[in-house]
Amino acid sequence: MMPLPPRPYRTTSYGLPTSPLAYAQRIALADGARLATFVYGPEGKALADLLGATPVLALHGNGGSHAGFAAVIERLVAAGCTVVAFDARGQGQSTRGTLALTYEQFADDAICVLDTLGVERAHVLGHSDGGIEALLLARDHADRVASIVAGGANLTPEGVIDEWDTSASAEAGRRWATWVLDSKLPPTIDPSLLPSAQNASRDAELLQLMLDEPHIDPATLGGISCPSCVLVGEHDCITRDETLAIADAIEGARLVTVPGVGHGLPRNAPDSVALQVLTNMLLCS
Repeated sequence: MMPLPPRPYRTTSYGLPTSPLAYAQRIALADGARLATFVYGPEGKALADLLGATPVLALHGNGGSHAGFAAVIERLVAAGCTVVAFDARGQGQSTRGTLALTYEQFADDAICVLDTLGVERAHVLGHSDGGIEALLLARDHADRVASIVAGGANLTPEGVIDEWDTSASAEAGRRWATWVLDSKLPPTIDPSLLPSAQNASRDAELLQLMLDEPHIDPATLGGISCPSCVLVGEHDCITRDETLAIADAIEGARLVTVPGVGHGLPRNAPDSVALQVLTNMLLCS
């Protein structure tokens, strides 16, 4: 008897911001990852001019893509900003590569994107996992970072109130991958119409990352000196103690709590997110 399939893991749709698009390429990294990278900016400007004016670098959350920032990107471009956004390795339209998935690696990937585009410094906007990466970039690559907005970031796995049962979701992805690979499917089922084992394994790996990392000592953030905003939703899944620890560790950081919002800041409060980026820019001028 053929084993019963597990419940298919969740897939997401992919949509681009409506702002003018000046660049859309996959940037090849040394380990084989190819990062889908996009540059949005005011219409009528050459790419070199857009990138030469200290753009915003947008870093999305776990399992998502830069499309999650669509509404924020549209507001920033309307305000005259250039936004560089890429899908992190193994997510969105980017490929996985062979290196281990760590937040430090994601931050290094961001530096590779800036290097490829010839961008010396950027205002970094990160949300969730991207917020963690924003902290690491400001800490470890201070010369490349003009300012940061770290939204919904945590320092430890324990800093997340697990609303999604991440462990069970990761296990569901692993079970699906095993079933697709090990089961002899009947001729009535076309495997190309099912979520692939590769995608399910990748998604499980990304979820496991949230369970295992990060482990950031707040004392190591004390050297961050650029304009910084620690942004969180009133009903965010990040514990208040962890948010306060981040804000307290960075001298002069602004702690902003968006009322009535949970963890989905870019989608549910794009005006608030864009405002903090623009405020950082004013503080830099």
